[in-house]
Amino acid sequence: MEFVELFWKASIEDLKRGYSLIERNYVCHYCGMGFEEGVVYTVNGIFFDAKKAVEEHIKSVHGSVFESMMARERKHTGLTELQSELMSGFFSGLDDGEIARKMNINRSTVRNHRFRLKEKARQAKIFLVLFELMEEKIKEEDRMIGVHRGATMIDDRYAITETEREEKIKKFFEEDGILKRFPKKEKDKLIVLMKIAGDFASNRIYSEKEVNEILKRYYEDYVLLRRYLIEYGFITRKPDGSSYWSIF
Repeated sequence: MEFVELFWKASIEDLKRGYSLIERNYVCHYCGMGFEEGVVYTVNGIFFDAKKAVEEHIKSVHGSVFESMMARERKHTGLTELQSELMSGFFSGLDDGEIARKMNINRSTVRNHRFRLKEKARQAKIFLVLFELMEEKIKEEDRMIGVHRGATMIDDRYAITETEREEKIKKFFEEDGILKRFPKKEKDKLIVLMKIAGDFASNRIYSEKEVNEILKRYYEDYVLLRRYLIEYGFITRKPDGSSYWSIF
């Protein structure tokens, strides 16, 4: 399973934990790091089994699951700035009065917003059930591809079925994986870049030379590929270009 699919296909319970068990590996939803069952790991100098190790990893590297989820962009959470601040306050253990004083609003306003959040959660549950029932009726080849976690803009470019993706890959790539030409259409660029981005491990740091070597295997103009991979949010880098990593 591609890393981009892991998060979006995870169950609610797995999302709350921050990891999924995939083929005997506990995989972190936020960086893709895996912890194999039966192996003992050291985190901050303490030994843990795989399950406990991934939990400690999430705490030490990503903060709490709540913080990691809340750090996602608004296009993913659907929350306004006010709603995010309220939820963070409640998560921190503050009561209505404390949140009201902190945000300089009336206590009754806090209660009203809390009620609306509860209604939003109820609606989300019903919508999720309806959507999953609908998805069960859709053929595998007609299902839409997932949106990668680093996506800089989510629009109709992502309205791509699995069948369409396979067709485009055959159109733009040789059988040996070489890119025939870089496409002009935005949707085609996305499909091509998504395939290339799959070559970058989600839990590894790359030098610019290593990135270039990977991209040269696909296309002679590796600088073009690197620029678009960054622009479309598949990889990112330090300001000085010394380190690159996947956000696919």
